[in-house]
Amino acid sequence: MDAVKRQKSPPAPSQALLAKIFHWTNLISLFIMLFSGLQIYNANPVFGGRDGWHFPSFLTLGGWLAGGRNWHFAAMWIYSLNLLGYGIYVGLSRRWQRRYASSSDVKALRVSQNAKRKNYALHRVVYTAIVPILILSIASGLAMYKPAQFHGLYSLFINWQTLRTIHFITVPIVVVFTAVHSILALKVGTIRLVKSMFI
Repeated sequence: MDAVKRQKSPPAPSQALLAKIFHWTNLISLFIMLFSGLQIYNANPVFGGRDGWHFPSFLTLGGWLAGGRNWHFAAMWIYSLNLLGYGIYVGLSRRWQRRYASSSDVKALRVSQNAKRKNYALHRVVYTAIVPILILSIASGLAMYKPAQFHGLYSLFINWQTLRTIHFITVPIVVVFTAVHSILALKVGTIRLVKSMFI
């Protein structure tokens, strides 16, 4: 018998199957929208007009404007309905109580000396802050998709260029959120937590 007993590894985190499906669907549709959106951008750059800066073709999806639009809008519906389904799931399962920031999280970021507690608090603050950005991204996308049918929504953005600019700016914010969300998950639960959400 060994003099020093090996410490048992903590049990692997367990995630609900629905949570895994939501995360996979979200990630795949997000990247389809990103690369097809760059194809749309190249057809008429948001900044600098048609002679403005273009993204390299290997970062685009669709091959041309109509192809990019088809991929983009198809993925948009999947992404939006997936987020709606996830929102309902979070509400019914009461996961929102552990996912979204509260006043205690804000206080922990200011005064707590516990690094792990601060990481949890920061994760929830970031998770909460992305909600209005996602709503803005979807709303501006719908206004661009059907400006006549969603005229009231379109009018909130003043004009077409403002609408395109706002929609374009939301994209890197969502991408950065995805990266920060993953990094914070690694800090809180190591790679085992991230793997448990996708495997």
